[in-house]
Amino acid sequence: MFSSGFIQIAPYTQLLTHFRYFLNLRSGEGRYHSLILFRLSSPRDADMPSDEITKSQNANQLYAMESTCPHLGADMSHADIEEYESNVVAVCPWHRYDFDLRTGQSMFGLKACTYAVEVRADGGGEDTVWVEAPQDGQNWRLVELRPVSEEFSDPPPPPPLDIAQLSLSDPTKEDPVVPLENPPRTLMQWAVLILNTSHPTLKVERTRHAVHLYRTGQLTSIGNRASNAPTPPDIPPREEIYRKSTVDPVKAGKRKNRAGMLHALANIEQWAIDLAWDIMARFGSAYPDLPPAFFSDFTKMALDESKHFSLLTARLGALSPSTPYGSLPVHAGLWESARTTFSSLRARLAIIHLVHEARGLDVNPQTIARFSRAGDAESVSALEVIHADEVTHVTTGHRWFTWVCARDGVDPVSTFREEVRRGWRGDVKGPFNVEDREKAGMTREFYEDLRGEMEWEDSAPGEAAVEKKPDNKLEVAYERLMSVKKSVLHVLQS
Repeated sequence: MFSSGFIQIAPYTQLLTHFRYFLNLRSGEGRYHSLILFRLSSPRDADMPSDEITKSQNANQLYAMESTCPHLGADMSHADIEEYESNVVAVCPWHRYDFDLRTGQSMFGLKACTYAVEVRADGGGEDTVWVEAPQDGQNWRLVELRPVSEEFSDPPPPPPLDIAQLSLSDPTKEDPVVPLENPPRTLMQWAVLILNTSHPTLKVERTRHAVHLYRTGQLTSIGNRASNAPTPPDIPPREEIYRKSTVDPVKAGKRKNRAGMLHALANIEQWAIDLAWDIMARFGSAYPDLPPAFFSDFTKMALDESKHFSLLTARLGALSPSTPYGSLPVHAGLWESARTTFSSLRARLAIIHLVHEARGLDVNPQTIARFSRAGDAESVSALEVIHADEVTHVTTGHRWFTWVCARDGVDPVSTFREEVRRGWRGDVKGPFNVEDREKAGMTREFYEDLRGEMEWEDSAPGEAAVEKKPDNKLEVAYERLMSVKKSVLHVLQS
């Protein structure tokens, strides 16, 4: 909601769980703008009775500023907050530039954009937080409100996760999280290391560690503009036990029980971790003008996918200890779709994030309903966390797809439909989750009556197209072409 140049964020009482929040805004023209809302120590934190709190006291503890540092674009969501004599500053984690939270002024001569914050009483007398809208657009709306937390899984699922015990892999054979020789020093080096990590638990742990280093300024650089940036693998390796279990996705999708569904979804999430790192490693060097916010968005996505994999394998271990992750057939359908887009960032964003992940938004509510009917509240809770995160992933895809289109001077809707026509086979079928698609920026004009026209061999109706390579039979067998979500659709329709 927007009013008089301000955007309604949330009731003040809903902002008491964390001290900073990421705000993703979108204008009526389709522009994106990201802010950080800082909530400093407030009288309410000292258990003062709520009837003694005034709106001015609440507002005086709230600050909003750009989500990236104006110096080199570092993510400010993990900035240090320091108090000087008469002001409060946010200190960039990369190079220690400080910015006054009220004025945006830095003692180093730079200035960050700050935004006024108001606390207004709504019709029922509840205090609601509003933030000043950016000037470069109209009809701004809040499309994502995300608490910023150092915790890996927020909120943490009970009991604490120990995913090393939830797969068939032997955790004693793991390499250290940080390699003893030539440890990565840039985000791109971490991305390629994680892509080449075959052990699923180690892949998760390295993702957590790399994202923490990036957010807290402990990496020397992103590394995408380096002349010797590492090259991502064509296929992220998997341990031998998973390679032997790889089957056609149609066969993997015919399992009807809850354990089979959780296993299939965990497999999807493990490939999704790789996809988040691959888009950074594969296209970062090819598109040197990509802003740091791109890498912040996709490191957040990599961390989310790691969280999802852990949530699902934890539920699988609790529900069916005799079938840990890796004990049932798996498939690599999602990566096969990614391979068709190796040559184009625009195609990658369209096919993976605006077709595959958007189709996930359509299917997830049905999956959640099935677990709910079975009385599995714990799995429902995990799946609801995953679904909420995946709405933001489609938003990220839409944000950067429209950014690339604006850079190239083309219309996003017609360009998206052309990318799907060239890189997908068959109809993009409903029913569609119209509400969540719209939250993510996917209006009906993007996807209604949408059809791909590619007719390459070894693809199936309704799937991304892939060119067969007859001289590489092992690769074709390992990565049968099929949609990431088709396995779930088979389960629901069976």
